[in-house]
Amino acid sequence: MTSHVNTEPRPIHGNGTAETHPLTWRLKHHEFLHDVDTYESLEGYAGMKKALKLTPAEVQEVVKAATVKGRGGAGFPAGIKWSLMAPNDGGPRYLICNADEMEPGTFKDRLLMEKLPHQLIEGMIIAGYTLEATQGYIFIRGEYIEAARYLNEALEQVRAKGYLGKNILDTGWNFEIHVHTGAGRYICGEETALINSLEGRRANPRTKPPFPQVAGAWGRPTIVNNVETFNNLPAILLRGPEWYINLSAHKSKDPGTKIYGVSGKVRFPGLWELPFGTTAREVIEEYAGGMRDGLKLKAWLPGGASTDFLTAEHLDLPMDADSIMKAGSRLGTCLIMVVDETQCMVSLTRNLEEFFARESCGWCTPCRDGLPWSVKALSAIEHGRGKMEDITHLEQLTKNLWIGKTFCAHAPGAMEPLQSALKYFRSEFEALIPKEAESVVQTSNAQQA
Repeated sequence: MTSHVNTEPRPIHGNGTAETHPLTWRLKHHEFLHDVDTYESLEGYAGMKKALKLTPAEVQEVVKAATVKGRGGAGFPAGIKWSLMAPNDGGPRYLICNADEMEPGTFKDRLLMEKLPHQLIEGMIIAGYTLEATQGYIFIRGEYIEAARYLNEALEQVRAKGYLGKNILDTGWNFEIHVHTGAGRYICGEETALINSLEGRRANPRTKPPFPQVAGAWGRPTIVNNVETFNNLPAILLRGPEWYINLSAHKSKDPGTKIYGVSGKVRFPGLWELPFGTTAREVIEEYAGGMRDGLKLKAWLPGGASTDFLTAEHLDLPMDADSIMKAGSRLGTCLIMVVDETQCMVSLTRNLEEFFARESCGWCTPCRDGLPWSVKALSAIEHGRGKMEDITHLEQLTKNLWIGKTFCAHAPGAMEPLQSALKYFRSEFEALIPKEAESVVQTSNAQQA
């Protein structure tokens, strides 16, 4: 793939208006928006004020009509998820923002929290009002020190405005938001493990059902959504579902815009807010400037480390859930990781599997024992000690650790890059097997025949 003619990066805040870039347009005017008054001068908290003049049921219908899909990777419609929350019985009800963001290659939520903390808070207030929540928590990874500080400062400003606390804007509704710093485990991206960690327990996933909407934090009805999901709500309340749906490109079934990103050896790694359905080629070549001089694209992960590799032949696919799924991968977080032809797929895959093995919570045997076995086999192949049967064992692991055979989605996610690396680049694995090992297997097979 050749580099694009652009010689200057196109930053996330370089273009766009409130009508075209609802998540990031304010960054065209200010590099950071940490001050509540500055944020309010740019339509800040206008969506929240409009929501609070409606009934919770009316706001929920707006979110449903907009078909807002979760931005954490699963892509489940937020309005439907909210509708499954248990009815209000007068007891505590919780709203949690999943800001753990430990997916390798993913850094979109960090940008939103560090540059636009009030936008997240406004979105959570809208969601909290809709769900009649009593407490909200931003569960943020411990390494995001600056983001946590900016959020806490913004919350203090919002409390002074009367947008949090008791009887918010004379609605009779009481709601508070707290920042909770996590201890740093990838498994906390799974919502029930996150809830366990929030409660002070070991971060193991829970059995479902019951789902958090019925029995979540401290046994009470709970909704968990991603940072970027909440950031969509203020603009939707202001401009309506039809406007939001029409933002997507290439007749994508996924409405709105998405923060796309690229990491790896491209000319301009970064983040850009683009319409859902923008092709991978556009993101990589036009916005990231293409591969660095002298390099050629070999593969790419569409949305973080726990998605399947795709190849150059897939670059013209729209980056939406259906298109990427039909190609054999998942959209995930939409932050593309590019692989160039100088990189060894065996080494790259081993590195990813080491991460997943380390981050397993250890709760179920297939994940706890299976992931280290994948690392052991990949390391043997990588260092010239492998056998052809190691490749067979790796293929079997991708089946034994698949969906429905483990307690949660951690191990199946870890198998996605492995199974696709074997699918598209098996020759690289076989090329590292010593010839004598190949001969032993061939002789054994001949004797058996």
